[in-house]
Amino acid sequence: MNDNKTNINWFPGHMKKTERQIEEDIKLVDIVYELLDARIPFSSKNPDIDHLVSKKPRIVLLNKSDLADPDATEQWIAYYKSNNIPVIPICSQTGAGIQQLKQLTQKILQEKFKQQREKGIVGNIVKALVVGVPNVGKSSFINKIAKRNSTKTGDRPGVTRGKQWITVDNSLQLLDTPGILWPKFENEQIAYHLAFTGAIKDEILDVETLGALLCDYLQAHYQTFLEVRYKLNIEKCDGYALLEEIGKKRGCIVSGGEIDLRKAAILLLDEFRAGKIGRITLELPDND
Repeated sequence: MNDNKTNINWFPGHMKKTERQIEEDIKLVDIVYELLDARIPFSSKNPDIDHLVSKKPRIVLLNKSDLADPDATEQWIAYYKSNNIPVIPICSQTGAGIQQLKQLTQKILQEKFKQQREKGIVGNIVKALVVGVPNVGKSSFINKIAKRNSTKTGDRPGVTRGKQWITVDNSLQLLDTPGILWPKFENEQIAYHLAFTGAIKDEILDVETLGALLCDYLQAHYQTFLEVRYKLNIEKCDGYALLEEIGKKRGCIVSGGEIDLRKAAILLLDEFRAGKIGRITLELPDND
């Protein structure tokens, strides 16, 4: 990660309200499910969450693992386990990892429930708080685990609003909260990674710049994926030139034969987010 500062005015007032809400809600639950984007586990981790939920056991869920590089995901799993942090890769679309999550939850809370039974408290229902940044897939995760459309979802950040309790079954209840970011990014790379994956709105950062930066990264780390997807024979070039080549291949042409770089960038970002280019991870534990 570089240490360049970025000055982005994006922090909506409702996110500060959500932080205060989490401080109150944490008293109501037994455990926290922290969803991270498996493609950017470092950048999609809100550092404020640690102190907001520090007194509760937590499981990190690497969501969208079906879109991430599987070798990189294994490195992240090893990283979290080496720091004694329970972690499970999941896919909210297919439900992969959800059964493992239920089993791990019971294991982590077994001592607490044993003590409650000894006090005569029976019928323990696990109450879990679901937290994460916008567009990390919290609502899709809840809908999958509950096996019904319990929350609103969308591909734009900030769809979920307000407090929502969802009963999964007779042993588990989830408390959903809106996605929250933090007031100031420590470096530009975090901002760009969040923008690449759609956690912050495309309008906040220049979309052509985003497309060119993503081209730079993919050329360096996943060149074959680019060549196959866009039928390119890549020679070393900068991101804008590569974005222009993608625009040519996909017919992003305006009057006079000029390449519409904005249209090409939007196409590239959409296809990256949908996993159409390939299974790609943008950061590794060693880079942090």
